[in-house]
Amino acid sequence: MSKVKWLFLTLALVSALVLTGCAGSSNAPADAVAAYWQAMVAKDGAQLSSLSCAAYEAQSLITMESFGAFEPVLSDLTCEVIETSGDTASVKCSGKIEVSYGAEILTIDLADRNYAAVKEGGDWRMCGTK
Repeated sequence: MSKVKWLFLTLALVSALVLTGCAGSSNAPADAVAAYWQAMVAKDGAQLSSLSCAAYEAQSLITMESFGAFEPVLSDLTCEVIETSGDTASVKCSGKIEVSYGAEILTIDLADRNYAAVKEGGDWRMCGTK
């Protein structure tokens, strides 16, 4: 193998390792919880299932179905990791979900709870509240 090919291969390998390291960033649990809420209001059951831990998947789908024919609106969503310990994390979000039930508007304030995230199958997933 020529030196140029060897150098190119080495550079490609190092780049892949750097990008893999970035994918496991400390914000990954918060990103997973934020994506969970986005899938919830979009009523995307398949995405919601993939963003939920195994123990919380059924509850996630029940919650999504509770919106029924109504269109929830997500606003001002931000999430941040407040604590991480191995494959578990605690995430704090702000923002709200508003659901119009006729003349009434139900507001769900996401800041009222902290959310549990767990790493399953190599990915961070929403796993309920803490």
